[in-house]
Amino acid sequence: MNKGIVSIITPSYKSERFISQTIESVLTQTYHYWEMIIVDDVSPDNSNKNIEEYIKKDNRIKLIKLEQNSGPAVARNRGIEEAGGKYIAFLDADDLWKPEKLEKQIKFMEEKNCVLSYSAYETMSEEGTLENKIINPALKVSYNDLLKSNHIGCLTAIYDVQKVGKVYMPIISKRQDYGLWLRLLRKTDFAYGIDEPLAVYRIMSNSVSSNKFKLLKYHYKLFTEFENISSLKAFYYLGWNILTKLIYR
Repeated sequence: MNKGIVSIITPSYKSERFISQTIESVLTQTYHYWEMIIVDDVSPDNSNKNIEEYIKKDNRIKLIKLEQNSGPAVARNRGIEEAGGKYIAFLDADDLWKPEKLEKQIKFMEEKNCVLSYSAYETMSEEGTLENKIINPALKVSYNDLLKSNHIGCLTAIYDVQKVGKVYMPIISKRQDYGLWLRLLRKTDFAYGIDEPLAVYRIMSNSVSSNKFKLLKYHYKLFTEFENISSLKAFYYLGWNILTKLIYR
């Protein structure tokens, strides 16, 4: 484990349109102690060709190729396996980081002495137009808080491997990041947020978050099958999730 190094995990599938912008947002970080582990999930487009061009220029960027298409949970977990850093961060292949993201967040984690941190983030359209909307999460959450609403955007999360070891995502088609935050909060009392947008989330027209019914199904599965919560309690927490979305949308 390299002290101070941030291992950035990026699953890649059909990311040809956006992966260059995502990598550029990492290259422009003011914090230079990172490695970017991109995991190709057998993408049928030219994503790998674009990635390999960047690898020639910067050896901090690495590409792992899965043998068969396995989904983002498997891809991210493979990246976690290969990670050599003290910290693990997540950045999807269509999202962006602001230049001071890592510098500010690592400093914040050191000051807070915390296991898991996250930040506010902005949103943009699929075409890359900023929507002038900021998602401001709660600044301190416990395991029970998170069951009621997932305050942590995957593109903003960083956890400290040195404090808790490597923790992996549950193998579920969607909401695997939510499952990881819950697993981490079983190991620490609180996760802490930064009240500043340090990343930009791209809203894709075909994303699962655009289908609210499907999203609730994955929430229910996560609660009952992976968190071992009873059906009655799962519906209780689903109700909280719905209420929170209605209040803050």
